[in-house]
Amino acid sequence: MTNMKNSNGSFLPLQRCLAGEEVRSLSDHDLLAVIVGSGTKDQDVIALSLGLLKKYEGLAGLAGTGIREIAQNHGIGLTKAVRIHSAFEMGRRVITKPGDARYINNPAAVWELLLPVMACLEREEFRVLVLNNKNNLIRNAVISVGTVSEAIVHPREVFRHAIREGGTGIIIAHNHPTGELMPSKEDIITTERLKEAGKIIGIPLLDHVIITNTRYLSFKEGGYL
Repeated sequence: MTNMKNSNGSFLPLQRCLAGEEVRSLSDHDLLAVIVGSGTKDQDVIALSLGLLKKYEGLAGLAGTGIREIAQNHGIGLTKAVRIHSAFEMGRRVITKPGDARYINNPAAVWELLLPVMACLEREEFRVLVLNNKNNLIRNAVISVGTVSEAIVHPREVFRHAIREGGTGIIIAHNHPTGELMPSKEDIITTERLKEAGKIIGIPLLDHVIITNTRYLSFKEGGYL
């Protein structure tokens, strides 16, 4: 039978919640301890969870760590690592609204739309949002997935979705896994190239938004477009 108390003699978070404490009152390491479930003979589940959060610098860092890397930690293994990733995935799905007809008229709306699916990604992901003449989103497509430092983008792939959907404008977006907001030289060159292609095709590039876990940067608002 699993010990109901930690090494300090306090009840574990699962037992506290069963006794009436609200889940939302739990700390980050308490929540992780509920998911992990058990510790080892050397350390209880609370100490194990605290160690993981310290090593990966919090929940966001843990969410961006691969299953097999997490599994290599003493006391975790593949089963617990899958549980941890499953918990993060449930959270992402709760705040994602699939099929929601979104009105996109500013970069904040782009960030709110894409954050649930782009948060904590380890590599850059480049997306195109196709809009109709009322600024309603009619297509949200992944164009490329690059390394941590670059995503390879071709105008043909970007505008193919807009042409197929009869879009009247596009917004492009990509994430910076490092959290750095400033656009790179490649970001600026790619944006300019797509802007010129849009003029030729007749489907204007309305904005380019860089996404991080906590902030965004709009090329239009920043004077890059």
